[in-house]
Amino acid sequence: MKKFMFVNRKAPYGTVYALESLEVVLIAAAFEQEVSLAFLDDGVYQLVKGMRTKGVEMKNFVPAFRVLPDYDIDKFYVERESLEARGLTEEDLIVDVTLLSAKELGALMDEQDVVLSF
Repeated sequence: MKKFMFVNRKAPYGTVYALESLEVVLIAAAFEQEVSLAFLDDGVYQLVKGMRTKGVEMKNFVPAFRVLPDYDIDKFYVERESLEARGLTEEDLIVDVTLLSAKELGALMDEQDVVLSF
């Protein structure tokens, strides 16, 4: 088993990166890999509760993050500085996360076998 970390840096809508990351996460979990997700920069918006997508005419996939623990995906890391820079708190997020400083998150990335950035 390898340790995979998926790094999410993009806003949830406007590009395909966020949705494709979610799909790849599920594929990795299907092959019984150890999966974790990291959210930094505008990627923190992927976890915000109450997202309304009617204006961008895209399906809201954010609630899918709540079911990931059913697939043994329960390691969600958020870079503290990114969250704070966007005026968000842990209470604004749809799942429970571990807040880490940029330095701590970098150290965690160093421990992974595979790091994929979206």
